[in-house]
Amino acid sequence: MESLTNCDEEEQPSSGMTNSWSKQEAFRGQMPKCAGGFVLVHAGAGYHSESKAKEYKHVCKRACQRAVDQLRAGALAVEAVTAALVELEDSPFTNAGMGSNLNLSGEIECDASIMDGKSLHFGAVGAISGIKNPALVANCLLAEAQKGKLSAGRIPPCFLVGRGARDWAVSHGIPSCPSEKMATKFSLSAYKRNKRKMELAEKMDAGQNQTKKRRQSSENENGSGCLDTVGAVVVDSEGNVAAAVSSGGLAMKHPGRVGQAAHYGCGCWAENACNMNSYSTAVSTSGCGEHLVRTMLARECSAAMQSEDAHQALLEAMQNKFISSPFLATEDRVLGGVIVLRCCRCVEAQASPDIQGAMVEFLWSHTTESMCVGYMSAQDSKAKQVPSTPVPTEMHQVCESINIVIHIISTSPLGL
Repeated sequence: MESLTNCDEEEQPSSGMTNSWSKQEAFRGQMPKCAGGFVLVHAGAGYHSESKAKEYKHVCKRACQRAVDQLRAGALAVEAVTAALVELEDSPFTNAGMGSNLNLSGEIECDASIMDGKSLHFGAVGAISGIKNPALVANCLLAEAQKGKLSAGRIPPCFLVGRGARDWAVSHGIPSCPSEKMATKFSLSAYKRNKRKMELAEKMDAGQNQTKKRRQSSENENGSGCLDTVGAVVVDSEGNVAAAVSSGGLAMKHPGRVGQAAHYGCGCWAENACNMNSYSTAVSTSGCGEHLVRTMLARECSAAMQSEDAHQALLEAMQNKFISSPFLATEDRVLGGVIVLRCCRCVEAQASPDIQGAMVEFLWSHTTESMCVGYMSAQDSKAKQVPSTPVPTEMHQVCESINIVIHIISTSPLGL
């Protein structure tokens, strides 16, 4: 059976050897505290068509710029991360918001969530249709929850799904958008292609037992060609962190399916430093939602970041908590990716004791064919983008037991 394709997927190359590698780069410089902050975004873990490389690059850069504009204006991390997600959702080339994958019924249903590391509040929507920017609804849910209880002592919702989520969004001033207007020529073309593949596969599998058919369908649906969640992580000038994710889900998913982008601890995680945690951490995941939900990967990676060696901690978390997780023991291949930001306050050696900076580290890791990543600090004139793909064998550290590509980029104090 042929694998299902994402709306922006072309024929993909075959996977190479499993590998692990890292990259380090340093950034130096100071900036006024009011203009501090940093953003890291991703356009999904899966397979990124080389013919659309420019589009992925540009949307990551635009998302970074949108977030940094908010930070420079004094916005908190949660508002900046929302701005980045809206930009990613508005692109017809990403599988989130506009141009998302269509489900079996030919409709678009989206998932999104946001977490604020300062308040630890969380907002999410699942299988929502008719809303162009699900991230706005997630952010609105988070903001409303922070206001306290509703009338008669009712607890405000943090996670809404389906029609109820759309009705709530509209009642709170978020405009609706017909699903047919959210579909693009790319997503419609992919839907027609996938439908033909499924019809052909059903004919070919007619003589096989149902258990084998379901297994084959799952294997192909969750193939590395399925571009999933986009996301972002941010730290603001006050050292607060926030994380967000948004997704159109797997191609040809069953109507009503909710992926990791909406699940607590699975799609994103953000937590400011406290007495128990030395580091503030923010994580956003991407990949096969079912794999990420069953392992709660976002929260696991956040917890791992309290170790001194962030690089090694992420490597071990991805290996032990995801790739070799007992919860995924029946899976032939585990598909996922994460972006991680961690920071801690530090006092500059040559500065006044009253002036603190923040040491910021950011990493990303994926087990898929590629992962498109962009980043920018508030002191940068423009964003940088890295198409994270397997590199020539001579640049690898080949590890047959580890099916992971891992990167690390560390920054010197940003003067946050």
